[in-house]
Amino acid sequence: MFNYRQSNEPQSNDRVLKRDVKATVIPSGEPVQLPAGTKVNITHRLGGNFTVVSDHGMFRIDGAEADVLDEAVPTEAGAVQGETTESGSQGTAEHPGHTGAPDQEEIWRQLKTVFDPEIPVNIVDLGLVYSLQVAPVEGAEDRHKVYIAMTLTAPGCGMGPVIAEDARNRVLTVPGVHEAQVEIVWEPPWTSSMISEEGKMELGLL
Repeated sequence: MFNYRQSNEPQSNDRVLKRDVKATVIPSGEPVQLPAGTKVNITHRLGGNFTVVSDHGMFRIDGAEADVLDEAVPTEAGAVQGETTESGSQGTAEHPGHTGAPDQEEIWRQLKTVFDPEIPVNIVDLGLVYSLQVAPVEGAEDRHKVYIAMTLTAPGCGMGPVIAEDARNRVLTVPGVHEAQVEIVWEPPWTSSMISEEGKMELGLL
């Protein structure tokens, strides 16, 4: 994964898990269950989720499980049901009362709430989102689908499906988006030159 200069986190981020909790191993993306009593340190609070480190490695804990860390559930936490695969994620949502196409600026704004759990910069400013297209759903009046092509900072990163799912979840919250598909692609290869100036400042690269 992409390396950057990380600042020291305060000791107040030390926690002891209050109960067993499902987590995702970083960077492999494998699901695990962390037992109650595990000592962890919260390194990031990103996109409504938590990145924690223990003696056994680095993990992502969903924001909906915030109570296990004695934290409040982040306002961004939440999920929309859908299908997740190694190459991406897709799902559907309903927005009763909304008419017309979704606001593309709002779609981009939602994508800026999605993070690689190891890097404190959103996927848009990291330059991971290659394209975003909005089109009417074939055969369905006033329904729209969003198709997003994105990449990762390193080929084979196990967190790819997790990040794609986060992106899809956020996009489906936008009124007018009834279907969303996020595909992980590898061309062109990502380089650090694709990071925005805001992102480089956040990473200490400027």
